[in-house]
Amino acid sequence: MIEAGKVNSLLNASSIEELWSIHTQYMADYGFDRLIYGYTRYRTATSLGNPDDFVILTNHSNEYTDVFIGEGLYFQAPMVRWALENEGACSWSRLREMTEDGTMSPEEQKVYDYNRAQNIAAGYSISFKSLSPRTKGAIALTARPGLSQAKVDEMWKRDGDAILALNNLAHLRILSLPYTAPGRGLTARQREVLGWVGDGKTVQDIAVLIGLTPATVEKHLRLARAALNVETTAQAVLKAAFQNQIFILEN
Repeated sequence: MIEAGKVNSLLNASSIEELWSIHTQYMADYGFDRLIYGYTRYRTATSLGNPDDFVILTNHSNEYTDVFIGEGLYFQAPMVRWALENEGACSWSRLREMTEDGTMSPEEQKVYDYNRAQNIAAGYSISFKSLSPRTKGAIALTARPGLSQAKVDEMWKRDGDAILALNNLAHLRILSLPYTAPGRGLTARQREVLGWVGDGKTVQDIAVLIGLTPATVEKHLRLARAALNVETTAQAVLKAAFQNQIFILEN
């Protein structure tokens, strides 16, 4: 059973940073000291979208993530592939089974060997339920060094339901909180003009509403498009809304 205090602390977190700090501590209490959470809204049949648009949260070292994420190893990771095709939780004992029955591809073997060399050997992966074919979220829970997969599986039999529920709650909260990709933050004025566009206002309308010239409103929209790395204002409104950067209460 999950403690009410844990649920309330996740529900009441006011930022992704605060939520992630709380969640990593809860998972560490269960023996999972390194986590990687990933979410995309731009999945296609052949791609997960631009990595710059991913929501990535992790407490792994930069040395590890620079290779696993930065060099794209994640796309060939066996458990990432499992997550893309399934929902729920899966023990990493699956990896041992794949090596034993010869179903692991050379690319997957390369990632598997790299992870083991980084002391990433035991754990669980959770693939969250998707509400759209374009979206997918998952989290990898790495057990602390010294914990065998057998011990992790034994712990999961006892506490797995609570761990799964906490991760599902954290996932839903992440989707509801503002997220700014590195280097892609919007200024308050850019958020404001995008919000007015989202409400159906024209550039001329917005200029009157906020006391600027139409040319200045256009400049803010252009800078917002650049910050979000999109071509059109409609795309900027959509992405900013997805990331909860507009239509939000300021802290």
